[in-house]
Amino acid sequence: MIQSRKDCFGILDNVFPMGNEGFREIVPECFKCAERKECLQAALQTEQGIELRGEALDRSSSGGLMGSLKRWSDKKALSKRQKGQKGARK
Repeated sequence: MIQSRKDCFGILDNVFPMGNEGFREIVPECFKCAERKECLQAALQTEQGIELRGEALDRSSSGGLMGSLKRWSDKKALSKRQKGQKGARK
C-alpha cells in the first residue's frame, strides 16, 4: 500500500521555519504528525538543510585541537554531500 505524504514533507522552510527570535523552530502541527522524524531528516538532506548544518558548525566552538579537527571533518563531509547533490541535478 502506497501512502501519500503531506505537501510540506521534507521542505525545510515549512517544517523548520525561522522563528521570531531568529532561531529555527519546529511547527506545532508537526508534533502531531506520525512522519515528523522522517520529514525533518529529509529536510536536513536538502541543499538548504546542508547549508543550515554548515552554519551550525560555523557557530559551534572548537573545543581544542580535537574539536577543531572534528568540525573540519564534518564541514568537509557536508561539502562533499553538497557537491554530490549539485552534480546529481545536472
